[in-house]
Amino acid sequence: MYKVALGVAAAGFLVALGMTLMGQIALAGPAFIGAFLALAIGFRGFESLKGFAYTVTIFAAVTTALYYPQYFVSVGDFKFSSLITPLIQLIMFGMGTSMGVEDFVGVVKMPKGVVIGVFSHFLIMPAVGFAIASMSGFEPEIAAGIILIGCSPNGMASNVISYLAKANLALSITITAFSTLLAPFMTPMLMKFYAGALVDIEVLDMMWDITKMVIIPIGAGLLFNKFLSGKAKWLDDAMPLVSMFGIAFIIVIITAAGRESLLNIGPALILLVLLHNLTGYFLGYWSGRLFRMSERDCRTMAIEVGMQNGGLASGLAKEMGKIATVGLAPAVFGPLMNITGSILASWWHRKVPKEENPETQQPVVERV
Repeated sequence: MYKVALGVAAAGFLVALGMTLMGQIALAGPAFIGAFLALAIGFRGFESLKGFAYTVTIFAAVTTALYYPQYFVSVGDFKFSSLITPLIQLIMFGMGTSMGVEDFVGVVKMPKGVVIGVFSHFLIMPAVGFAIASMSGFEPEIAAGIILIGCSPNGMASNVISYLAKANLALSITITAFSTLLAPFMTPMLMKFYAGALVDIEVLDMMWDITKMVIIPIGAGLLFNKFLSGKAKWLDDAMPLVSMFGIAFIIVIITAAGRESLLNIGPALILLVLLHNLTGYFLGYWSGRLFRMSERDCRTMAIEVGMQNGGLASGLAKEMGKIATVGLAPAVFGPLMNITGSILASWWHRKVPKEENPETQQPVVERV
């Protein structure tokens, strides 16, 4: 079945490419969408490609939004953009249910790594985002979106990638937890500093937006994990799927809302967002090397610096009332981040760190 799906995908892409070359790109939508969906199904049958299936599904969803935006903007008087904040809250609740108090006390065991990781994250990505936005030539609100994704905290995807890359998973989880807790303070202040000249930034309003979208739902998820985990197995099983659907739907809504701008600057925006992401990996890794951290910890630094919480950035763009402009860079960053992170994890997975302890499979943290 999986090989048949890959064959269908290849045929679909050939049809879509042929229509495009004949000047019928406006009619090639169904072929592109079907090809991406078939490719996602085909990837599920191969262990080395399985991790890319979700990202390819997002490509299918984005393609659908680009070809048929009218179905994802509104229904009657109801605007789909009003769902973004509740979806972010649901995703953050799911993040909380997968965490425990021990994720926050990890700083006691490895304070140096956590401090370097959180500091590097909020130093490197906002500064790189500002530099890229300044040279982009984009209109101010779209450029501000590049800065916004740089000023956002880590996302849970970084923990999965750290695990696959044989990095220090415990350190990754702790850095994510602390950067998320600091987000209500760091993100608004960094946005005011770097993007204040591009868009109007209300620091206190943004602090409250992050608190209601991140801190409160994660707190509720932590309480659920402590008192009810295992007692509602259907919810434990459903939350990862709900989170994946929520992220995909948010990207679709933003794509539909900002379709015209995305079609005009799409290739340039993709290139600059990719540069932002890859620079984060590179500088994050070498920030660990600078402080003589172990190879596993350096990998963790790269992943934690380079990967951002695109969902939160999208939610903030919506709360600013600029989902079709400020929200574009976060919508592009998410899928690209998953692709580059998966490739990086696959490469590192085959390169076992020299300091790995094969008996415990735990990172060496004495030097951290």
